[in-house]
Amino acid sequence: METTLREVEDADLPVFFGHMSDPESNRMAAFTAEDPTDRARFDAHWAKIRADAGIVNRTVLADGVVVGHTAVYGEPGEREVTYFIDRAYWGKGVATAALRSLLEIVEERPLHARAAADNAGSRRVLEKCGFLVTGHERGFANARGEEIDEVVLTLPE
Repeated sequence: METTLREVEDADLPVFFGHMSDPESNRMAAFTAEDPTDRARFDAHWAKIRADAGIVNRTVLADGVVVGHTAVYGEPGEREVTYFIDRAYWGKGVATAALRSLLEIVEERPLHARAAADNAGSRRVLEKCGFLVTGHERGFANARGEEIDEVVLTLPE
C-alpha cells in the first residue's frame, strides 16, 4: 500500500470529521475533543490550525485515498507530532509510513509525542520511527471520561 502526504485541502475536512467521530478510534486515541460530534467546533479548530504558519499539517493518503492526517505543532523545543488514521487502516503500516514521511519534511529535533499508555499500536508506530519513551504522566482523556496513564516519547536530536 503506497502511503503519501500532501497539503490539507478543504475537501479533506469532512473525511477527517468522519474519522474523528468514530467512537472506537476516539477511545483508543483517548485525548480527543470534548465532543467529537460537534461539527462547528471541529471546523473552528481546523480553521485555526490551518491559519497557523507554525503548524506543519498534512493529509495522509493510502493508494490515493484520504485516510487521515498528521502534523507537527507547538513552540520550538517543545514541538509534538500527532496523527489520526482511519480505523480501517490500522495495522497496515500506514501510520508508520505517514509519520516517517512527516519526519522527512520536519527536520527539527527534538520532537515529542504522547500516547495513551494502553495504545500499544501508537506506541509501536512512534518507536519504529525512532521515538524513545522519556516519561509517564496522567491526564484527563475526554474520550474515556477519566484520567488515564500516558506515555511521553521523544525523538532526540
